[in-house]
Amino acid sequence: MRYSIRLSYDGTGLSGWQIQPNGLSVQESLQNALSTALGENVQVTGAGRTDAGVNAVNYVAHFDVERQPVSEPGALVCKLNAILKKEITVHAISPEEESFHARFSAVSREYRYFIHRKKDPFIGKFSWQCGYRLDVEAMNEAASCLPGTRDFSCFEKKGGNNRTSVCTVYEAGWKNYLPSHAEVLGYPAAAEDYLFFTVRADRFLRNMVRAIVGSLIDVGRGKRDVRWFRDLLENGTRSEAGESVPGHALFLKEIGY
Repeated sequence: MRYSIRLSYDGTGLSGWQIQPNGLSVQESLQNALSTALGENVQVTGAGRTDAGVNAVNYVAHFDVERQPVSEPGALVCKLNAILKKEITVHAISPEEESFHARFSAVSREYRYFIHRKKDPFIGKFSWQCGYRLDVEAMNEAASCLPGTRDFSCFEKKGGNNRTSVCTVYEAGWKNYLPSHAEVLGYPAAAEDYLFFTVRADRFLRNMVRAIVGSLIDVGRGKRDVRWFRDLLENGTRSEAGESVPGHALFLKEIGY
């Protein structure tokens, strides 16, 4: 019988979602925990890869059980959370149709990338400090070029092994926000110093979001202009795009089915 499993994880110290020869991955951790809890060898399929250091909220995977059906999903959730390391939390387990596939049944993925513009001791683990003056209006004008269906290989890291580099981006843009420690604890901060970038698409290429953010930051700094970003999308290569930003500030936020 097939089950979906919803979980969140802090990617710090993990080698990403997919099993790697060196380093502990989320997939390996979850498979080991499920195999222990259920007393059989369990293979887990995820909705997609996340790179080393990247985080996820409400990530979705599926697994099959050959022996006894899971009679008490809530009890299994508690057991898994007792086994898994603190960086990984399981939220729910639900029975699914045999046709359900965590990766291929998904119709959209949404990522968010967080930056802060001034030193902040309480946010650095999950946000990238970007000390440059940024023209957010120009960054959003450039980001407005992203929606649509096209070849996004200019943002793809080599070695992705994708059959195609064509993706459909549904939305992309930057917003200011005030972090919770400023609101709840009174930490002196202004929303203008905190930004997050949202991008939602049917699929993403390897390193794509981090390369997009790095390129938009170049526009915000005035190092490049919006026309350059538009031309990059139309005819550019990865070597012409901006540098990839660090992975610790990137979150896979939502997967749509």
